[in-house]
Amino acid sequence: MENNQARRCVIVGGATIERYDVIRAYLRDTDFFIFCDSGLRHRDALGVRPDLIIGDFDSHENPHSGEETIVLPTVKDDTDTAFAVKEAVRRDFSDFLLIGVIGNRLDHTLGNVQLLYLLDGLGKHALAVDDYSELEVVSTRPAEVSDSFLYFSLLNLSGLAKGVEIQNAKYELCGAEIPCDDPYAVSNEPLRGKTAIIKVREGRLLLIRDRKE
Repeated sequence: MENNQARRCVIVGGATIERYDVIRAYLRDTDFFIFCDSGLRHRDALGVRPDLIIGDFDSHENPHSGEETIVLPTVKDDTDTAFAVKEAVRRDFSDFLLIGVIGNRLDHTLGNVQLLYLLDGLGKHALAVDDYSELEVVSTRPAEVSDSFLYFSLLNLSGLAKGVEIQNAKYELCGAEIPCDDPYAVSNEPLRGKTAIIKVREGRLLLIRDRKE
């Protein structure tokens, strides 16, 4: 199997992208691109070619364009995006960027957030980005929020997060607990000229960074 530890995998889903200039700024020439079914509609606007295409092609026709393609059955347990994530893990990628995965289908959006948790549980680094924000799971590794972001929020989706620390922010925490039924860590702000630091001793939190307009 090819060693992909040092190469990032970008997975492109079919959710709406309007600010392609914002999304393109995240892309690298060395990225490995997996396009999932209707994610193929973003190909020209992103200006990249697929390294791998995955889908059951119920929402976009198979382009038969010569790139490696995995055709999935329409009746299956995994979404196309979930299958793509698992296939990339099988190919030994450890760094992930997910785009076109946050949109007007709330079920798919939440399912894709679960994929961030899946990757974190496997010790992988994963970031999801849309037109206005970034999503990342904070667990064993500290996370940062630069003052280029207007707001950031921490959401606990399961259990109890303990030993939560937030430094260099308008609202700081030290050794706090965040339960999954209280969204009190929403809408914080990094201090101007500083980078907010977030740590979690036990549990996992979803970090959402909101960009400045």
